Amino acid sequence: MSDDVSVKRGSRWKTLGTLAAVAAVIGAGIFWWVVTPPRVDEAGRELPETADGALVTRGKYMAELGDCVACHTSHGGTPMAGGLPLETPFGVLYSTNITPDPKTGIGTYSFGAFDRAMRKGVTADGTHMYPAMPYPSYAKMAPDDMYALYVYLMKGVVPVASANKPSEIGFPFNLRWSLAFWNTVFLDSRPFMADSAKDEVWNRGAYLVQGLGHCGACHTPRGIGFQEVAMSEKGMNGAKFVSGAKVEEWNAINLRNLWTVKDTVELLKTGQNRYATVSGSMTEVIHNSTQNFSEGDLVAIATYLKSLPSDRPSEGPPQAVDTDVPEAMFTTRGGLAYAQFCADCHRLNGAGVAKVFPPLAGNPTVDAKDPSTLVHITLTGWKTAETQAYTRVFTMPGFARLEDQEIADILSFVRTSWGNTGAPVSPAEVKAARRTLDPKVDSSKFETPRIANLLAEQNATQLVRGMRLNTETHTLLPKNVGNVLNCTSCHLNGGTVADGSPYVGVSAFFPSYAPRAGREITLEDRINGCFLRSMNGKPLAKDGDDMKAMVAYFDWMKRETKPGDKVEGRGVGKISQTIKPDPENGQQVYATQCAVCHGKSGEGLKDAQGKVVYPPLWGDESFNIGAGMARTYTAAAFVKRNMPIGFHERFPLGQGGLSDRAAVDVAEYFSHMPRPDFPGKANDWPKDKKPADARY
Repeated sequence: MSDDVSVKRGSRWKTLGTLAAVAAVIGAGIFWWVVTPPRVDEAGRELPETADGALVTRGKYMAELGDCVACHTSHGGTPMAGGLPLETPFGVLYSTNITPDPKTGIGTYSFGAFDRAMRKGVTADGTHMYPAMPYPSYAKMAPDDMYALYVYLMKGVVPVASANKPSEIGFPFNLRWSLAFWNTVFLDSRPFMADSAKDEVWNRGAYLVQGLGHCGACHTPRGIGFQEVAMSEKGMNGAKFVSGAKVEEWNAINLRNLWTVKDTVELLKTGQNRYATVSGSMTEVIHNSTQNFSEGDLVAIATYLKSLPSDRPSEGPPQAVDTDVPEAMFTTRGGLAYAQFCADCHRLNGAGVAKVFPPLAGNPTVDAKDPSTLVHITLTGWKTAETQAYTRVFTMPGFARLEDQEIADILSFVRTSWGNTGAPVSPAEVKAARRTLDPKVDSSKFETPRIANLLAEQNATQLVRGMRLNTETHTLLPKNVGNVLNCTSCHLNGGTVADGSPYVGVSAFFPSYAPRAGREITLEDRINGCFLRSMNGKPLAKDGDDMKAMVAYFDWMKRETKPGDKVEGRGVGKISQTIKPDPENGQQVYATQCAVCHGKSGEGLKDAQGKVVYPPLWGDESFNIGAGMARTYTAAAFVKRNMPIGFHERFPLGQGGLSDRAAVDVAEYFSHMPRPDFPGKANDWPKDKKPADARY
């Protein structure tokens, strides 16, 4: 589960019908004369005959500051050609073509017409725009910036003949003329006025946040007329400006005095910082807009936001200091469910994985008064922003397969752990969001065991111990583990993931004949085989409490399985051995898909405290040559279905997705890198044919 800074850019469109309704009622009877817009501004400017390169470049930057492309580009469509469907409670609107095509775009707009549209929300033919087009913010633009933007759209954008789609808003909400009254009450079309008491950096930040950046469109609460309350109260100097707002099923967080200037700059430039990662449509804002801002403008924005008074401590939120695993992790249903479904990415200590998965400890969205964003992300999923700093996009799948109570338990645990102080989340809140969002539900036939149900068993203490020995193996059993791996390095989510070596039903198949041993082995033998090979360590005492706890955990997952039954999702599947590996291509696959978690040299990943996050794939601290993962095609089958995580929207880890060829090549590459020897290798396969891809 991700927990992030989230802004729903398209959310403002949902209020359009209501805005129109309010205006239609209170503005009925007003007769609006269409005034022909001036062709030039006060400086007498008009569209130049030839494009001035510097002016076009400046205008392009204005378009990036305003993120014009986000709303005026349909999914998979030509940039700026419009056609993006915008859902409202009263029907659908479509964004317009703002390329310079003379028939379907804005090619015939004079600068005066363009200026009026941007400042007053009135098109060249006198049609009123719904204020979801943030013209109340764009009105703050300086005349020179407005002119540069106009020149860019006319000279720097390729004309596209794409007819605007008519809105699908019914009567009386389609009475756009009535929006003139809304403008009269709420619109201040005057350009930004600098505060002489503030320095240049602060004023530049205020200009961008209040104007082109239109941050208030999502982050400022709405008033009785569904206007930003900053429009009708104390303006942009009021305490409610960018103070956070509920938009659809998202919580646009309070931006006032949120972080240090450095932290805010980092988030706007890269989509993440030490506290959070952006989510929802804010990922588009980062990708299309803010990552392109100059360093000076980013600093100005951050400086301005930092200066806004709030009830936060002046130094900003404290760095999370509670890096221990909460006691409630293993004594509550929410904690155990978190350990099963969330810890692989966000870790048991809530610290996340730097530059990959966001922390939950100290995250403002986790701690927000309104948990809407948490619920939204959990039900529908999340993706990181693609930026120049982080070109790899990581995905969190939706967890709509979980019941409302399960999600409420997890989120309540998260909001009260690691120093977080958020209120618990109720099942009713999850149910309401599910009804509104209607998320997709995973259709897999694999029945994922719920580790939280361990608490209902008579031997719950033993079972939880067995589960923890799987997830924290090298920490809890240092005398038996000779490297830094855990059982869950191969048996994902405590052995509950389909095709990820799940434990479901496994104990029903023991004792059984093992070709590698050349004899019948018990479940205890099989567990100790992992300690000797994958863990490169020493076996557990078969009659010891730790072995009994592990066996009990396996037996709990056996459920109704009987010897000979077919268990859905058992093992790691197979991959064709007719694919001949290409280790050179495998090295390239490793560099692009694996190194971010397992290290450039296979050394694994550690956190700031030196604790292992993701395991090494070769070297002294990895599995030895006797492990199954040291065999090319066994490793390839595992990689094919389980690596990398966060790759797509598959429940529960977004795992798998490489092609068969890529999986075989990368498995050949890392499985044949240097690793510890296995002294017992001489005794393997005493009766049966040795696999062709065995390392010895």
